[in-house]
Amino acid sequence: MISAVGQQDDLLSEVQQYHQHLGHIPPPMLIPPPPPPPVPQPQTQSYSHSYPSSTTPPPPQHQQYHTPFNPATLAIPIPDNLRLKSAEADSIGCVEVLATVCSTILMVLTLPISIFLCFKVVQEYERAVIFRLGRLRSGGARGPGVFFVLPCIDNYCKVDLRTVSFDVPPQEVLTRDSVTVSVDAVVYYRIRDPLNAVVQVANYSHSTRLLAATTLRNVLGTRNLSELLSEREVISHSMQVTLDEATDPWGVQVERVEIKDVSLPDSLQRSMAAEAEAAREARAKVIAAEGEMKASRALKEASDIMCESPAALQLRYLQTLSSIAGEKNSTIIFPLPIELIGPLMNISSSITSRMAAAPVAQPVAAPAAMPHPEAID
Repeated sequence: MISAVGQQDDLLSEVQQYHQHLGHIPPPMLIPPPPPPPVPQPQTQSYSHSYPSSTTPPPPQHQQYHTPFNPATLAIPIPDNLRLKSAEADSIGCVEVLATVCSTILMVLTLPISIFLCFKVVQEYERAVIFRLGRLRSGGARGPGVFFVLPCIDNYCKVDLRTVSFDVPPQEVLTRDSVTVSVDAVVYYRIRDPLNAVVQVANYSHSTRLLAATTLRNVLGTRNLSELLSEREVISHSMQVTLDEATDPWGVQVERVEIKDVSLPDSLQRSMAAEAEAAREARAKVIAAEGEMKASRALKEASDIMCESPAALQLRYLQTLSSIAGEKNSTIIFPLPIELIGPLMNISSSITSRMAAAPVAQPVAAPAAMPHPEAID
């Protein structure tokens, strides 16, 4: 307890000295620490267990409570703005103050010529990031409009906030199904945070270009050739999300990514063309077969209808004659009634059936010729 009281007295004296140094802040009030919790009294417990004669039950242990000293219990009303100002004052060294004073004197001595060097203008679509003696000035980026810089100690960097587009060079990519293709794309980006674009990365434009080419190869390497040709929008969106996440610490926002062209090798193009031609021929044959089947069904239905009405066939015959006669040609048609050809067709069919039913005569072998007696002698 004595050491704790001594620490409180020392801290109180330091706080009073600090407030006397500030002058305008009232002295703090010492808030007494909360009283320590009461020490629980030991309770006697009856042990019904019988201990051996050689051992005795251990005596109850009394827990000791010590209240630690908490410096947070001292209420010191120091405003945050004063703390920020004191931190900024501590961060400025004597050399920086001297350089600032000398630059101001030089500006006053060279008036009005120094006005043209101290006042700068940035456009509506630009922002200026100012550094004083190598340190980033507080207040963020300046612009649009006029801003002031001190000669010799301030330098600034302009950042364009407009959307910038660039072409990704053609990349030789090996797809997931082991096909080599050449793909190029276009990327649109803009600066979201000028401070990060200047401080966090050396050259945000060059870094974004290299990252876009690498991301294009990485994303396309996980896709098949069919997906690469049919799902361009999905791949573009995936690339845009990946690039935006990677360039967010640089203050760069990737707005859009588009795949321009996918170049295939000549041998692969010929193979794909042959495959597509074979597929089209197969579909054409299937369509022609389906058309013939439907036409045969329609002819069968028409023949059934004509069999029910014999006059329909004659009408169809006359319609064919009229369609042929309408054309100006030298074709001469002699109409011949089918009834005259009917008996001839019946006779020819009966003769054919009789010839098929008649037995076929086997040819008789000729007797062998006897040798001449003179030939024998």
